[in-house]
Amino acid sequence: MVKAIKASVISFFIPISNFMRYYIFFFALAFITLSSCKSQNTSVQENKPQKELKHEFTNDLIHESSPYLLQHAHNPVNWRPWGKEALDKAKKENKLLLISVGYAACHWCHVMEHESFEDTLIARMMNEHFIPIKVDREERPDVDDVYMTACHMSSGGSCGWPLNAFAMPDGRPIYAATYFPKEDWKNVLQQFIDLKKKDPSKLEGYAVGMTKTMKEREVISINVGDPIFKVSDIKSITNKMVDAVDMKKGGRKTQGGRGNKFPMPNNWQYLLREHQLTQNTKALKAAEVTLDQMAAGGIYDHLGGGFARYSTDPEWKAPHFEKMLYDNGQLISLYSLAYQATKKDRYKEVVLQSLDFIEREMTHRTGGFYSSYDADSEGEEGKFYVWDKEEVVRIINDKMTSDIFCEYYNIYEGGNWEHTNIVFNTKTLKDICKRLRVTESKAKVALQKGRKALFQARTKRIYPGLDDKILTSWNALMLKGYVDAYRAFGDPSYKKAALKNANFLITEVMQKDGRLNRNYKDGKSVINAFLDDYALTIEAFVALYEITYDEKWLNNAKLLLEYTISQFYDKDSGMFYYTSNLDDPLIVRKMETSDNVIPASNSSMAKALFLIGTYFYNNDYINMSEIMVNNMKNNIIEHPQPTFFSNWATVMSMLATPPYEIAIVGENAEALSQEMQKEFLPNALFLGGETEGNLELLKDKLVEGETYIYVCRNKACLRPVTTVKEALELMKK
Repeated sequence: MVKAIKASVISFFIPISNFMRYYIFFFALAFITLSSCKSQNTSVQENKPQKELKHEFTNDLIHESSPYLLQHAHNPVNWRPWGKEALDKAKKENKLLLISVGYAACHWCHVMEHESFEDTLIARMMNEHFIPIKVDREERPDVDDVYMTACHMSSGGSCGWPLNAFAMPDGRPIYAATYFPKEDWKNVLQQFIDLKKKDPSKLEGYAVGMTKTMKEREVISINVGDPIFKVSDIKSITNKMVDAVDMKKGGRKTQGGRGNKFPMPNNWQYLLREHQLTQNTKALKAAEVTLDQMAAGGIYDHLGGGFARYSTDPEWKAPHFEKMLYDNGQLISLYSLAYQATKKDRYKEVVLQSLDFIEREMTHRTGGFYSSYDADSEGEEGKFYVWDKEEVVRIINDKMTSDIFCEYYNIYEGGNWEHTNIVFNTKTLKDICKRLRVTESKAKVALQKGRKALFQARTKRIYPGLDDKILTSWNALMLKGYVDAYRAFGDPSYKKAALKNANFLITEVMQKDGRLNRNYKDGKSVINAFLDDYALTIEAFVALYEITYDEKWLNNAKLLLEYTISQFYDKDSGMFYYTSNLDDPLIVRKMETSDNVIPASNSSMAKALFLIGTYFYNNDYINMSEIMVNNMKNNIIEHPQPTFFSNWATVMSMLATPPYEIAIVGENAEALSQEMQKEFLPNALFLGGETEGNLELLKDKLVEGETYIYVCRNKACLRPVTTVKEALELMKK
């Protein structure tokens, strides 16, 4: 079962009041049934392409652009999109809201749709007694967060997608849980129908209590203490994070050697950074073992490139097969940085293969990037990616090659996973060669030949469903991935792709005043953006400036920052709300503070403030960043699992150890900059160009006929030098 990964870790430990205890018991049977079904390998039969079908039912979702919502547009359930119209109807008819949240690549969402939402009897129950609302969590993470929090409060943490929430007509949650098998879902519906008829005051009591608790949890107090950030605290956080790592298989330690593992790219970026700054060898080892094991495991697509969302086991072997843009963007950045730090060829291979996948399968002609690939094809999870040994041998059609391939990638007659084979590696090439008595060069040729043959055969299979909506924050992560890959490998096509995507963002989703939209599909961009859209786009534009020295990107980043402060900033706490002042209010206005698979929008905003403040000599921005980090300082330092504050820790480290400002000015600035940025320099900001431009730090640094590198810190510069080697030496002093 998919676990919730966007909600705050703190929510797992929220006290349960008396009214909560009542309805947790009330639905205990449903949870027991849910637990028993988690291990089932449920298969569902996908619909044929819609253009070939005559649909008996059509609901209001037919007017939406989200692929997930359109998947449900022909259910007999009278789904409505989230919005004022649906809530007004619920109030007018005095019906409970039934809010079902999911996303297009979600396997269990498909299961529940086919089991329950296509059943006309269940649909009749839902239509007569509730106002059913469908939400794409990727388009409306604000709505998802409210009801996911309600789920954690209801169930003590056993939450995921599909998320099914019952709420009062005004949106106040009563109860929320994840997937229900068909009969359990009918029972839950009937229980709420009966309760609404017989004891509606009890529902009101649940809603009052839950809403009160949710609002209390959102209060963030400003830390009145001085914003002092110590290197010793950073070292302590690093050591605690390393202690939580499985040093054999990578990733976080799991209880009893069982459980899921998520990539969590920001954790390993933080450890790579801190190794570079402090020479903490354990931090480097923790990052390397994780990257090595992920790249060898089934979570990585060895044939086509790219990563699945997570592994269902602690060894990265069996993935949940959906591929998400946000994972791949961050992991491309991570492996690029790791290559700079270690020069491991495998990390380069992963980046190049993954970018081939992004270009081949996830890029719109405009330069925007699609959201995800489904876990399912032909009604089966993972069917697109797995193989029978007989099939592998037949496709490769060469005994020596297939012997090497099957031995290296653990392909067996009986299968290595549920009677079929996932392609993954656990053995060294040296051991394979010794066992099969072949040279390493022959083995490498055989593996390449085998991968190519299977990849070509796979292209003839029915592909998983593609969610082709384009989301701003996820595109920013992929844009940053291209920038980091360009820094590491210097391939001009990566810079070209980054520029094309950035121009797409400012043309299609950014307005003249700096306002962003969240989504883009079929020429439409309609949902007002959220805090992560702004924070991550600012970071991406700053990174793009560093490889182009085109101040257009810095100026756009500054415009976005100014707009964000005007629409999202809370002066009382010094933090940022997740939703804009322009958005219709939900029952609670939330602040996202815990770093997870994607860094928290507030930690990203703190970093954005620091970056823009440094480039534009704006101490007000830097002070705002300091206040934000200071508010979180105790959590960052004292929390037993600092992995949930790794991006915050990165910003704290930047404040404790200010970055170098590397100014490269002159006609050879591009070449010198590219040469220097190939090095792993996580504590350096780059600026410059063939002219001085308009940044204060570049003033009076252009010398005719020369290209100089200035190594500066806190706006104070050492003597200029003309070679990268000299500049790197100055950074060691």
